[in-house]
Amino acid sequence: ERNYTVITQHCWDYFVSLMGDVPPSQLCEWKIISRPYSELQDCLEGWAERLNYSYPNALAEQYIFQSHHIYFHNCTLEHPVYFDPPEDVLLAMIIAPICLIPFLVTLVIWRSKDGKAQA
Repeated sequence: ERNYTVITQHCWDYFVSLMGDVPPSQLCEWKIISRPYSELQDCLEGWAERLNYSYPNALAEQYIFQSHHIYFHNCTLEHPVYFDPPEDVLLAMIIAPICLIPFLVTLVIWRSKDGKAQA
């Protein structure tokens, strides 16, 4: 564990040096930051694998979160992210059609019987 801690610090230092070359105006451009970000992730994951240390792990996650907090906190998505509705709304959206099915089946049967009687 101690070896992994020391090595991950080197991974982080290398990431910081790579990010030092990125102009602030380009910090949110994936084409620019994908290489340093991938290098950090590959370094953390690769060394964990070589040292038979689980991945993902708390230390690796700490560095990933730290990278987002320091470098990418002002980045916004161009397309909105959609989240699930609250549970009560979701439940209503599921139950309403289910409850309508018996009513609609009954209505169809009733209307088809009514149609035969008139013919």
